[in-house]
Amino acid sequence: MSDQPAPITPLIVEFTVAADATHAFELWTGGVELWWPAGHTVSGDPAAITFEPRPGGRIVERAPDGTEHVWGEVLVWEPPNQVHFRWHLFFTPADATRVALTFTPADGGTRVRLVQTGWADLGQQGPTRRERTVQGWAAVTRRYRDVIDHRTPGGDP
Repeated sequence: MSDQPAPITPLIVEFTVAADATHAFELWTGGVELWWPAGHTVSGDPAAITFEPRPGGRIVERAPDGTEHVWGEVLVWEPPNQVHFRWHLFFTPADATRVALTFTPADGGTRVRLVQTGWADLGQQGPTRRERTVQGWAAVTRRYRDVIDHRTPGGDP
């Protein structure tokens, strides 16, 4: 028997937006509070959500009272092509997963690919967290696409 956890399939979300890679990357990393659902934050009413733009930088939610909630840590920062980070929103840093986002030019815009891994490292909670996270990323990326494509978030064009 092996002490290694059983592999769990990475969570992959892919979509195309009607923007160049530079704009797509900048909105994802520099305009988060414009599209991130308030219900998917610690404070419920963030004043700002920032990626500190460098490896080792934090991903931080700042509440209106100035309280900071760290969501993760930047691992790779290569604008406008990719950003990778340790991700632990709503969890402790010990329970972080890894997210890799790539922004690739495509016909009419940019192909955004999000790959989240590290589920097996969470032990028996890994499969359940992965399945819950599928719905979370669906809601989050829908709002991102709506904003970048100039629609009302969650609404029609």
